[in-house]
Amino acid sequence: MKRWPVLGVALAVLWLFVRGAPLFEPVALLGEFLLGLALGVPIAFAFRRFYADDVKLGRATRATPYALLYLLVFLRELVTANVDVAYRVLSPSMPIHPGVVEVPLRVTSDLGITTIANSITLTPGTLTMDYDEEKNALYVHAIDARDPAAIVAPIRTWEDYALIIFDEELSPDDPVPKLGGEPDGN
Repeated sequence: MKRWPVLGVALAVLWLFVRGAPLFEPVALLGEFLLGLALGVPIAFAFRRFYADDVKLGRATRATPYALLYLLVFLRELVTANVDVAYRVLSPSMPIHPGVVEVPLRVTSDLGITTIANSITLTPGTLTMDYDEEKNALYVHAIDARDPAAIVAPIRTWEDYALIIFDEELSPDDPVPKLGGEPDGN
């Protein structure tokens, strides 16, 4: 199936949210959806050369629950990190122990790596500093790096979902790459 018509429908659904279409008035909802299609399909058609030719709806359907889980886990981590950073800022002793942690990845696609790196950077108290293509590893600066496993744990959870969402070669069951000199890689 061609990708641009699917994107046109997605833009029509987005139009419903932008316009604040009344959900419990079917005639008004249908009218707004048709207006969204009238705008979205030509836009998607005009920009079709920027998308891959085909979309695999089965894969997209399979990835959707994992994308929602990724978002929920990310939001939970975001709230937790905000509270933690607020505590550190408001604490008189400023309990920070900054450091950099190397995080080897299993995801290999540019989109998967970028999604994880951005999730890290958007989470208060952490920042993706660099990506080493040879090691396929991110370097993460953390406000408290005393426990590297605590920093890596949410990143591994995001990566498990990203492996499925971005249809990577590896799966969440595959072993995590080892750090230099690390005995078990976990």
